[in-house]
Amino acid sequence: MTEVTRSAARRSATLEDVARVAGVSRATVSRVINGVRNVAPEIQETVRQAVEATGYVPNSAARSLVTRRAGAVALVVSGTGARDSDGDAARTQIFTDPFFGRVVSGVLSGLRPQGLHPVLMLADDADAREQVLAYLRQGNADGALVVSTHAEDPLPAQLARNGLPVVLFGRPQPRVPVSHVDLANQDGAALAADHLFARGCRRIAVIAGPSAVPAARDRLDGFREAMDRHGLPDVPHAEADFTQAGGERAMTRLLADHPDLDGVFAANDLMAQGALAILREQGRRVPDDVAVIGFDDSSAATAGRPLLTTIRQPVEAMAEEMTRILLDGLDRPDRLDRRAVSVLFEPSLVVRQSA
Repeated sequence: MTEVTRSAARRSATLEDVARVAGVSRATVSRVINGVRNVAPEIQETVRQAVEATGYVPNSAARSLVTRRAGAVALVVSGTGARDSDGDAARTQIFTDPFFGRVVSGVLSGLRPQGLHPVLMLADDADAREQVLAYLRQGNADGALVVSTHAEDPLPAQLARNGLPVVLFGRPQPRVPVSHVDLANQDGAALAADHLFARGCRRIAVIAGPSAVPAARDRLDGFREAMDRHGLPDVPHAEADFTQAGGERAMTRLLADHPDLDGVFAANDLMAQGALAILREQGRRVPDDVAVIGFDDSSAATAGRPLLTTIRQPVEAMAEEMTRILLDGLDRPDRLDRRAVSVLFEPSLVVRQSA
């Protein structure tokens, strides 16, 4: 321990102490501590080591006055609107669906290096949306990362009208100027169609997601268009709610109407797992009798047997990119305010045992 660090240890360490130990200016230390990202990585590391050596603890209130930042970002799940049997918002699905866990993981990866924290907020009705707007207007969070589950969800447009920094997972409504990340969902569904056709499947059905969800519509449309190119224009489908139970109900309906099915595409892995359960219950061998493909490549794809062939959506990378866009806009407000940024990710086929 040097004399500077011993002296700092006997009292509250200051920025000047950190600067002397790191061998840089006070202004450089301030930039690193306040998360300004135009400092070379090696200097950032030197400053972090000096902070640790001196025991310096930033004054968060003073830092907020300087940076005009709250040091937090709202992660908003919006547009669920569903109600359970007790009339309460059906939030359980959000916390049990592997998709949302992957979003949180990606957001944490993007925020943690900047010393920022996510604040989880649910906006499942008008009152909750107003609470989100008020929270952001009052400066309790620096911006919002929004996962919206319905095309008609008004929250992204409300945030944009209020001039609040926001980035959306999935494309927004037309004419809503909101930055977003999205997946080429139609291309992913086409990969599934091509794979089933190449396997020799000709009596194929789709377990589609809710028609109000843009990604679900895109997946159904992309699959049907690809099958039409293969000379199979009439592909039946049953709509479900992205849950395993929904997949079970949809698979039961499809088998009742089309008992000779030899291929199934489900718009997410949870519904594909539901389809596998019903096929097993009815004595259908997978993939020998019926091939099954899911979508997402979530933990559900490897949770049962057979392992699920699926379309990979790089959710963690998408959520991390969503976070990067927001933070970049906060550093350079002109970019977030004047034009919406969009990033489109490509899906890929992951072949396992079910198809």
